[in-house]
Amino acid sequence: MDAPTPTPADFLSAARRPAQLEAFGRLLDVLDRLRTECPWDKKQTLQTLRHLTIEETYEISDAILRDDLPDLKKELGDVMLHLIFYARIAAEQGAFDIADVLNAQCEKLIFRHPHIYGDVKADDEATVKRNWEQLKLQEKGNAGVLAGVPVSLPALVKAMRIQEKARGAGFDWEEPAQVWQKVQEELAEFGAEYGHGQPATDAAQADRAAQEFGDLLFSLVNFARFAGINPEEALERTNRKFIGRFQYLETRARADGHALRDLTLAQMDVYWEAAKRELSEQ
Repeated sequence: MDAPTPTPADFLSAARRPAQLEAFGRLLDVLDRLRTECPWDKKQTLQTLRHLTIEETYEISDAILRDDLPDLKKELGDVMLHLIFYARIAAEQGAFDIADVLNAQCEKLIFRHPHIYGDVKADDEATVKRNWEQLKLQEKGNAGVLAGVPVSLPALVKAMRIQEKARGAGFDWEEPAQVWQKVQEELAEFGAEYGHGQPATDAAQADRAAQEFGDLLFSLVNFARFAGINPEEALERTNRKFIGRFQYLETRARADGHALRDLTLAQMDVYWEAAKRELSEQ
């Protein structure tokens, strides 16, 4: 007889805690041995692991977008390994170990949830987020509201974080209609600089047009925030939709004996419209 399929309650049961702690300890033991015996692992530094961690993080994102839980389990394991690897290297330098990392995180979570661990009232998500940003400012002293936004974040994600932090400080629009009006203003300003569809005639105009385009994108991100849309996820969804339709176009054209370079735009559009009809993601 097959074993019963685990339920969420099975995974969330307190009875699983010993197994979870044992598995975490096992991973620490495995890494300890790799770090002392494996030629590759012995050579790794904080700097050499950095770009690999970024790649693994994007692979987690891909698994989430595909709703592929088996792959997500694998990718989470890869990132978990990287996290304890960084802590192991820091321990070798006498800076901290994984226990320090986890305890510091627990203390931070407790401090930033006074509505759970203290007597602060927070009955909705907006209040929790506002309190969270204010508490982060307390932790950072006089560093400034935007000091915590990582410089290396992708621009679209960075725009969202900048706006969220400004909102936490009370600097934000009051109504979505105001933000939409700002989008229209920025679109008009970009159109004026770009020449209403005509390419820039000199470098100075091209630079002004680029600045106005940046302003337009920033305002669109702002409106997306008010509309409850994550702009990074929305754009990635469109990217994947375009890839699927274009690959359909390529496959169908090849099956009909055509090379893309030999097709006119009108002929390509016939395949494109067929892709829109036949693919589930519209």
